[in-house]
Amino acid sequence: MDAILLQVLNGLDKGSAYALIALGLTLIFGTLGVVNFAHGALFMIGAFCSVTLQRILNASFETISETEKDFLGNPLKVKTPYVESWFGPEVGASIIDWSVPLAILFAIPIMIAIGFIMERGLIKHFYKRPHADQILVTFGLAIVLQEVIKAFFGANPIQTPAPDALSGVAQLGEGLGLQIAYPIWRLIYIAFALLIIGGVFAFLQFTTFGMVVRAGMADRETVGLLGIDIDKRFTTMFGLAAAVAGLAGVMYGPINAPNYHMGMDFLVLSFVVVVVGGMGSLPGAVLAGFILGILEAFASTTWATTTIPGINQIIIYLVAIIVLLTRPRGLMGKKGVMED
Repeated sequence: MDAILLQVLNGLDKGSAYALIALGLTLIFGTLGVVNFAHGALFMIGAFCSVTLQRILNASFETISETEKDFLGNPLKVKTPYVESWFGPEVGASIIDWSVPLAILFAIPIMIAIGFIMERGLIKHFYKRPHADQILVTFGLAIVLQEVIKAFFGANPIQTPAPDALSGVAQLGEGLGLQIAYPIWRLIYIAFALLIIGGVFAFLQFTTFGMVVRAGMADRETVGLLGIDIDKRFTTMFGLAAAVAGLAGVMYGPINAPNYHMGMDFLVLSFVVVVVGGMGSLPGAVLAGFILGILEAFASTTWATTTIPGINQIIIYLVAIIVLLTRPRGLMGKKGVMED
């Protein structure tokens, strides 16, 4: 039972990333009808927002130490972060330690701005173009963004550690007679993903803005005839989708060190998640993300990889084939979506 619950947690961990990225993809496709292959790059940029803030907070100046000396007896040069000189050693060190959570506030306006620029500068010109054109241009944009990140930050992964207080291991299930040790930050990531997903659904369901967007997703022309500028609202949704992907990347940094190709690593899998869940279905994208994450976790166990070598690499695609053969529109897909 311990092993089973551990793999479920591992699946929820990976599934949280899949669900968040797939949610943003589905928001963009459902509102704008655009197949955005640059969405994985937004996940990557979010992770590097965390890297950027970490470097900003670690910016330092050199001073001559009055107490520390080298082996020749000469005073040593000591680097002191600016935040420690401004707020004091303890507070400054704490701010640096909590750079990843603070990067959430840092990333939100950046990701929304990037989303607006992408939609207004490029994507809007491809609304009425075939999906193949949309895929080609957004995939090309993803490659450009990937190379820009590589040029600025290098090709090697960059560590963005979780705060010391959250970097340990939690003991779960002790009251139930279970002994499951699981990293605290991964549990926080799962909770964070559920919070973001719940927030997006609540925004769409219970706000006037969200109701108009849902109406526009169902019948854009009729909403426009009512005098509502649906295009501006859809541009806002593109910015929101970019922010969701970026926040997923920010919080994933301590789990998997940010690197320039991490967006591509998640992109293809996330599109499979969207297709399995059903194109244009937000609940389907979230459900498929968690289901496929859990299946991938179980397929990665020693028993599974020994019994069927390589099953962990193909399980998601195998499930996608089975689902699409039995339910061509996906688990919760709607009739008429991408069927023309």
